Amino acid sequence: MRLSHEQLLNYELPEIRQRYTERDVMLYALSVGLGQDPVNESDLAYVGRRHDPLVLPYMAVVLGYPGFWLDAPDIGADTVRLLHGEQGMELFHPIPAAGELTGKTRVVEVVDKGEKGLLLYSEKTLTDTGTGLLIARTSATHVLRGDGGMANAGRLARPAHAMPDGPPDWTVQARTRPEQALVYRLNGDYNPLHCDPQVAQAAGFPRPILHGLCSFGLVSHTVAKQLQPAGNGAVRSVSLRFSGPMYPGETLSIDVWGDGSFRAKVVERDAIVIDNGVLRVA
Repeated sequence: MRLSHEQLLNYELPEIRQRYTERDVMLYALSVGLGQDPVNESDLAYVGRRHDPLVLPYMAVVLGYPGFWLDAPDIGADTVRLLHGEQGMELFHPIPAAGELTGKTRVVEVVDKGEKGLLLYSEKTLTDTGTGLLIARTSATHVLRGDGGMANAGRLARPAHAMPDGPPDWTVQARTRPEQALVYRLNGDYNPLHCDPQVAQAAGFPRPILHGLCSFGLVSHTVAKQLQPAGNGAVRSVSLRFSGPMYPGETLSIDVWGDGSFRAKVVERDAIVIDNGVLRVA
């Protein structure tokens, strides 16, 4: 890492103006797993309407995306060993089915974990370009496993959502497709970790892994349907922690509690990959 703690906090990322259409909205929904059942009317409302499709609120994480900015030469991060640790989203207004939005991303804090690396907290505001209306705010934590030991960085990580003690109220399964990472990357995240076997192996994985934000959308949508089956567009916020890698084609078993808490494990490996999740509906 070439930048200091102070330089990272003041690192200026450009505003990203993004014009998008109904086609982009449908592509996002397909990329997070909707449409596998061609007669599912709920899914078809997001992927089957040529005009004015419903918009998944989780699309806020890909709109106004500044790109894989941590690989910039002046930053000097070890991006091969970088992992997405946490993701959050708060929705203030429904995302229009088409239009132009502006994303502004900034570094909020950096926490040094020594040999475990750095935790980099960032935040993005998503506004309507024409009116300035705040649509959503997203937050992310990235684990820079090769960049520990930064002077003057913080030492205390943010606490995760506390999970309930009792058993879940529902357990549901969700399937991913073998080519899902290749589809999801068309939203704008072209990190080769998700498509290049050699890059994945260099990072310690046997094959390319699924984007964390892909599983974020898939799992969040599954949880929202359990909490409020008829409440399309009623999601207000969601946050979760990525606790392990997931590979395209695997099946998730998702535990959901009535208070909105959730976690997910891969059925084939009996491995928890998402934990400390909580989703709020209106």
